Amino acid sequence: MQRVVTGSDGVKRCWWCGDDPEYVRYHDSEWGFPVSDDIRLFEKVSLEGFQAGLSWLTILRKRENFRRAFSGFDFEKVARFNRRSVDRLLRDAGIVRHRGKIEAVIGNARKTLDLVDEFGSLAAFLWQFEPDKPSKELPATTPESTALSKDLKARGWRFVGPTTMYALMEAMGLVNDHLPGCATYAQVVAARKAFKVPRQVAPSNVASGPETRFRL
Repeated sequence: MQRVVTGSDGVKRCWWCGDDPEYVRYHDSEWGFPVSDDIRLFEKVSLEGFQAGLSWLTILRKRENFRRAFSGFDFEKVARFNRRSVDRLLRDAGIVRHRGKIEAVIGNARKTLDLVDEFGSLAAFLWQFEPDKPSKELPATTPESTALSKDLKARGWRFVGPTTMYALMEAMGLVNDHLPGCATYAQVVAARKAFKVPRQVAPSNVASGPETRFRL
């Protein structure tokens, strides 16, 4: 049920974060606040992919391990990972050891370089899918998340389904899905009003894309 609940600290929040301290911090200071930093956006795409079949809290508790394992999600560095990198990550008990998801992050990093070449930043690409109007409910997918998923898949990205992409849009502030009455709702409204939406810049002249430079 989508509702506002009062936590043990007396603060009203969206029902899903409960009283787990890490989840509460995430809800209060990250979820829904608009982001234009490419590293954070790539990290979130990657972690949302790892979440498939798991709870977000499981991933959140492993986030620092993921950051260490994937070079802080610096996609230029991750794009240079190779088979030995994959083998190393499969031995890392601090992360989710799923070969397909690990290889997807590396492949998506290389595709991110393509997007940066084309749009100037990953942020400029993602924010063009910001909905014109907020949803009246909290859907699992939207036309915008479906369009984003379709576009990324056409570019060769993996683990970027419509539901995963809507979770990304909620978390990174492309939509504000904090419930009215939640203490963070108004903060996110203000942050979104002050936020400068990143726009596409002239593409750079790159002779060869990342697919010609990196191989697993």
